[in-house]
Amino acid sequence: MSQVFDLYKTLAEAFGPSGREEAVRETIASLARPYVDEMQTDTLGNLICRKKGTGAERRKLLLAAHMDSLGLVVTYIEEEGVLRFAPVGGVFRGDLINIQVRFANGTRGVISYEEKTDFKDLQMHNLFLDIGASSREQAEKMVQVGDFAVFDAPMFEQNGILCGPYVDDRIGCATLLLTMAQLPEIVMDDMYFVFTVQEEVGLRGAGTAAFAIEPDLAVAVDVTDTGDLPERKYPMDCALGKGPAVKVMDHSALCTPKVRSALEEAGLLAAVPVQREILRFGGTDTAALQRSRAGVPAGAISIPTRYIHSPSEMCAVRDVEQAAVLLSKALLHTL
Repeated sequence: MSQVFDLYKTLAEAFGPSGREEAVRETIASLARPYVDEMQTDTLGNLICRKKGTGAERRKLLLAAHMDSLGLVVTYIEEEGVLRFAPVGGVFRGDLINIQVRFANGTRGVISYEEKTDFKDLQMHNLFLDIGASSREQAEKMVQVGDFAVFDAPMFEQNGILCGPYVDDRIGCATLLLTMAQLPEIVMDDMYFVFTVQEEVGLRGAGTAAFAIEPDLAVAVDVTDTGDLPERKYPMDCALGKGPAVKVMDHSALCTPKVRSALEEAGLLAAVPVQREILRFGGTDTAALQRSRAGVPAGAISIPTRYIHSPSEMCAVRDVEQAAVLLSKALLHTL
């Protein structure tokens, strides 16, 4: 298996739904520690890693990837022992049928649906979570209302493609870690690698981190949709295996042109193929970074990913490797 897959697997196995990122934060901190000079966790839970620059007029350059994931929260326990739940983040009900989930305490379960309802008419309130309990009393010994669960799906690498839950955005976190490892010991600018919280529920962590750091420039690293599947829902010039994508815009942000140009220039210098991304639906931390304080020049690098927000997301290993090369070149030469 590739280094990218091993890193992704380590991160994806760490429990970390929005608002409950402690375990994944500890995992990332242990991996990042050899490459940075300072590390802190802010009040909201963002992990901020700083590599100090030595330049006389050094700038603050911020790279961000969100470490939180989608999840489910238990809202009610039926007398029969099954659980009702609500989504944490943008969960699509069609991706939930008969999948396995796990809680922080190790309890596992399967999501199913009320069969009296026609499949085409299913709504989130028609689904339930079965943890194998025979009564409410037994279920309450295993989980409580307010407990969070995450997808529990297998991960694999095949033909240079990796697949599993929470590629969004543990693969962005992996990209930042790979970028750190490629930087020289001495750099001119202060470089902040920020692993943000609560992106999936409103881009909450990135804004507070950028407000505190006051960066001169910021780049988010996240996943993006692709247009390389049959009967795609809308045309999109982005595909797996053709290189990282430089964001032009998404539903939440118009990227700063000079940042976009600097990232594309870094791709040329690093001999990395670069795609352009226009994401018509969904947003990223880019928007929160850009709107911080009086405004921050901001852009984004995206990893083309299929089946986003499902338990079986898919991306190309090579795109991740090339994204890290591009980002390290950009930090040192073009941003």
